[in-house]
Amino acid sequence: MANIIPKNLLEEIRARNDIADVVGGYLQLKHVGSALKALCPFHKEKTPSFHVNPQRQIFHCFGCGEGGDVFKFVMKYENVDFAAAARLLAERCGLRLEYAEGGERGDGTDKPRLYKLHEEVALLYHSFLTEGPQGAPARDYLAQRELDLETAREFLIGYAPERWDTLLLWAAKKKIAPQLLEAAGLVLKSDRAENRSPYYDRFRHRLMFAIRDELGRVVAFSGRVMGAAEQTAKYVNSPETALFRKGRVLYALDKARRSILDARVAILCEGQIDCIRCQRAGFSNVVASQGTALTEEHARLLRRYADSITLVLDADAAGEDAALRAAEVLQAEGLSIRIASLPPGHDPDSLIRQEGPAAFQRVLDQAQSALEFQIGVLRQRDDLASEAGLARATRAVLGTIARTPGAVQREQLLRRAAALLRISEQALRQDLVRQSRPPARAAPAATAPQPRHAVEEVALLEALVQHPELRDLIRQYLAPHHLSDPVCQTLLGLLLEPEAAPGALNVALHGASEECQRLAAQVQMAPQRLRDVEAPPLQAAQDLILVIRRKGLERRRVAAHQELERATGHLRERLRAECNQLTVDIKRLERKWDDDAKLILEL
Repeated sequence: MANIIPKNLLEEIRARNDIADVVGGYLQLKHVGSALKALCPFHKEKTPSFHVNPQRQIFHCFGCGEGGDVFKFVMKYENVDFAAAARLLAERCGLRLEYAEGGERGDGTDKPRLYKLHEEVALLYHSFLTEGPQGAPARDYLAQRELDLETAREFLIGYAPERWDTLLLWAAKKKIAPQLLEAAGLVLKSDRAENRSPYYDRFRHRLMFAIRDELGRVVAFSGRVMGAAEQTAKYVNSPETALFRKGRVLYALDKARRSILDARVAILCEGQIDCIRCQRAGFSNVVASQGTALTEEHARLLRRYADSITLVLDADAAGEDAALRAAEVLQAEGLSIRIASLPPGHDPDSLIRQEGPAAFQRVLDQAQSALEFQIGVLRQRDDLASEAGLARATRAVLGTIARTPGAVQREQLLRRAAALLRISEQALRQDLVRQSRPPARAAPAATAPQPRHAVEEVALLEALVQHPELRDLIRQYLAPHHLSDPVCQTLLGLLLEPEAAPGALNVALHGASEECQRLAAQVQMAPQRLRDVEAPPLQAAQDLILVIRRKGLERRRVAAHQELERATGHLRERLRAECNQLTVDIKRLERKWDDDAKLILEL
């Protein structure tokens, strides 16, 4: 079941988050007359066309057409869904986000309690690291890795003591049921009947990394053994839970996403410590896959923030293979991929510690395209001078090109591959046609042009917004179904409601389509056109009503003519009579308003 946030709570969140204050926290707003303007964050421009209207609590860009209320702005700027935007705004104004019954509990799990539990446990583990003698081994280990306590605080690193019941005892004092700890993946059930407790802690004597989602909520943990890992696994991770799916979470994305969005480039490494080292060295757009294979969901998550990914993985054969597999997944999502080769024996952590951030920057600067990297690996592993070796390499490269969804990107890769393999582009193209198959994923759609809505219908909506006194007139002669455009129909229905008022339109549109919200912002931010013409607003509205009703009759006549061509017998005669009557009605709707108004009421 979908999350349900009560409407009255949404209205309170909106009331406490003035859009000018919220947008002003992200952009540099300037007063130009009575308007607030800024350079639009959603497209490149040199002259400000992004407007904020504090009276109506909306924004609209007259350059790219984006618009909406404070929720929509946060969704667009932060690249999050509506529920996440509501949470961010609720936290901003000190409100607790609550869900109606059946909201976040559709899977039988109390997610808000699980989020709260994970945050508290993360702080508990952090306190074990920083306070008291039991955290000394973890502090010593961090010192060996040259990670100070400031870093531990920033990334909420902690320590799980060497006990079987640390969390169970803590939870009992706080009256937290062990079943909730089990649902969070923090404890396991024992299969030994002699144990006094049926549960025991999952994490024991490990350095604990709090795993956050892109919104900064702790959703899982990764526990690293300190020292040699001969008798036990190097890492123990939380299992998949109601909050955590390892194929959807990237470590430190909550810290990196703003930098990634600004640069449209993400750097992807393998482990938490590598990621932390990079971020502390100034590479703020680094995230980590946490040692798991990259998934399509990871790729889609990165695609929300970046256009290009630089992969930084180990320099051995296993690392090369992992980089090529990751590149394949990312390219299928339409991302541009570069692969950075680390010096032998180094990972990002050791390289930065021993040779400094400049050495890591050089590695990034020398990164190759995924295609160049792939051909380099193939050349190392096979004899491309032989006919069989070249055939194997060509098949592998063509497979990579075929899986790339963008036509332009495929064309560029084809030309580059021909040059690197020293074969003719034409021959490679012919082989691609024979070998290629439909890609696993369709090409990402290009930015679509703004839909064209009927000019007179948009003008009518603007008239209603600017002149609420016209509502009774329009309600008398028009209903939403008289409009041709479904989006305009929705907005007209809302504007004709008796309680419709500035701001109420935005509240009513939560859950509506993105285009519906965009057009709502556009009509509310439109200039006062009806005041700029010689005719008064009443006469202008009457003219719009006539145009809309006449076009509605014309649409009916076209539909009737189409049916007439297929009809026979009595139905054909009835349709012919209907077409004739519609022609007469259309002609009659070309007289002065007093006569036309009477006819409209009859239709």
